[in-house]
Amino acid sequence: MALSHLSSSSRSSTLLKPLTTSYLLRRPISTDSTPLTIETSVPFTSHQCEAPSRAVETSSKELLSFFRDMALMRRMEIAADSLYKAKLVRGFCHLYDGQEAVCIGMEAAITKKDAIITAYRDHCTFLGRGGTLLQVFSELMGRKDGCSKGKGGSMHFYKKDANFYGGHGIVGAQVPLGCGLAFAQKYSKDEAVTFALYGDGAANQGQLFEALNISALWDLPAILVCENNHYGMGTAEWRAAKSPSYYKRGDYVPGLKVDGMDALAVKQACKFAKEHALKNGPIILEMDTYRYHGHSMSDPGSTYRTRDEITGVRQERDPIERIRKLILSHDLATEKELKDIEKEMRKQVDDAIAQAKESPMPDPSELFSNVYVKGYGVEVIILSSYQLISILFFHDICYH
Repeated sequence: MALSHLSSSSRSSTLLKPLTTSYLLRRPISTDSTPLTIETSVPFTSHQCEAPSRAVETSSKELLSFFRDMALMRRMEIAADSLYKAKLVRGFCHLYDGQEAVCIGMEAAITKKDAIITAYRDHCTFLGRGGTLLQVFSELMGRKDGCSKGKGGSMHFYKKDANFYGGHGIVGAQVPLGCGLAFAQKYSKDEAVTFALYGDGAANQGQLFEALNISALWDLPAILVCENNHYGMGTAEWRAAKSPSYYKRGDYVPGLKVDGMDALAVKQACKFAKEHALKNGPIILEMDTYRYHGHSMSDPGSTYRTRDEITGVRQERDPIERIRKLILSHDLATEKELKDIEKEMRKQVDDAIAQAKESPMPDPSELFSNVYVKGYGVEVIILSSYQLISILFFHDICYH
């Protein structure tokens, strides 16, 4: 990435001078909002629209927050792996490590008034929307303090007060729901947009194109985000899609291909997409990204791709390392300061896990909550075996 400063030349020359050790010890690295401009790693590729500028405005404060947040997400997902292997997390579990830049860059470009809906790889998206580590680990372990009260599990995180609508296990089903959210936003004149995220494995779903068609007809503020990690479960994209240029799939709908491992490129693309959607209707963003884990915890992730491929992406495109190198190369922080941040994130994760383990299991009565509209649900009655047999006998006489 190339760096240039938006401030005056005198301020730029001062910022680029080597920093002394004494200054490093006392400077508040996390509060410096000096404007910077950073060029994205690769150009955007556009379809039916003009590509945004590669020059992204940021600051040392934002870059350090990117590093901190992505380091926290990475550690959280690694910890979830360990909990799953220890059988403290049951059922399905899909991890996001490697794809953190998509979540971080998107949040940097929008507000909590905008809505997000995604598939089952949802832990980091929930955290980005303001969720807590305690809620994450409690939900993973089926505990009462989870974001869905322990009843949703890994695939069904939810945070309504931040307009995060899940966490969906049915492939592609969240996209029509996201377009419905965009319809509500337009109807209510909210001046907000909805980001509907899906993977390359869901990109061939018919419901996606149906929802996109009506969104285009009604000029809905819907942004369809294809997180292309190049493997739908264990199937490479080239084996599943005749045209893997997902940003062009909308035909009549504009699209943009983005380096999804570059948080600043994602930020720029999402800012551009939001402005476009509010004025003109839907747009597709294809995020070129990569997952380090397998599709889920039941997938070793090495039978359909080589370990060298995974290592190569880690070395050349890792989103956290890109931000680390940028911070270090421009003396915004020292290597030790960054390592201290990572240690702090590790401690936060460990503390949250310990707290989540102490959280109680949901009360059995919770089994029936959130199924019916409040006041129209069922009443739980404890029946003896004799009463149950009597009811079944009465039912048999009346209806047969």
